[in-house]
Amino acid sequence: MAPERNGTVPPGVQVPDAPITLSTASVYPEKAPSAFELASLLGYDGVEVMVATDAVSQDLNVLRRLSDYHEMPIMSIHAPCLLLTQRVWGRDPWGKLQRSKEVAEELGAGVVVVHPPFRWQREYAREFMDGLARMQDETDVIFAVENMFPVRARGTEVGMYSPAWNPLDLDAPSVTLDLSHTAVSGTDALGLAAELGDRLRHVHLADGIGIANRDEHLVPGRGNQPCAEMLERLAEDGYRGHIVLEVNTRRAADRTERTEDLAEALAFARLHLATSSPTWEVTPGGEVSRRSGG
Repeated sequence: MAPERNGTVPPGVQVPDAPITLSTASVYPEKAPSAFELASLLGYDGVEVMVATDAVSQDLNVLRRLSDYHEMPIMSIHAPCLLLTQRVWGRDPWGKLQRSKEVAEELGAGVVVVHPPFRWQREYAREFMDGLARMQDETDVIFAVENMFPVRARGTEVGMYSPAWNPLDLDAPSVTLDLSHTAVSGTDALGLAAELGDRLRHVHLADGIGIANRDEHLVPGRGNQPCAEMLERLAEDGYRGHIVLEVNTRRAADRTERTEDLAEALAFARLHLATSSPTWEVTPGGEVSRRSGG
């Protein structure tokens, strides 16, 4: 039986205080309002806004109204740092991060997700870590740098990100770990999480098979990434960051199928974000008692 976050938790099971939220990217090609609607319908704990070409995702006032109407808190903001969002909120990468920070502060979001710079953003790349540290000193909002992946052409790795696509090589103080990206890069997701330790502040939960250059963002459990093991490990460690379902539902035939995919993703996360507690035990007769020394 899976534990219920706001209900009865079975004896011997502990669930960390980590919200499970839905990325607005998970409803594409539907727009951001659909993410708030489905998150509320399915019982997610909040929403991550992927700032994209969708005008609603860029509008502070509309986002606030959606959050209030659906009673869905906005927990994090994904800065517009994709190739297709290079013109969103201007072309200056520092301006994008500043705007993301301001929107996060206004909406009460605790995290801004940011990608490493593209290699052609030379000045931005050169100042990235120092500039990010300066911005971090100005706010309580966490800038969590996301792990990306190398691009391969005819078997040769092409440097797309600078200084690096791996946050370990950047020595980023706060990191977003994306399990679809670990699939593409061939990275050991559990090993990366262990190396990051307390720097792991945010998780994009998705799956992947590991096809070169294909960022799949499958529903957890449909690929080969250790999604279940990752959640169980986080539960054991008492993780208190965010778990964000950032999955690709663009191939869903209709709203019903998309809703089913997002419900399955949430159920997977709820099921596995739990661990057996060493404090309690259930006797063969069904009685619950504290273990000796607990």
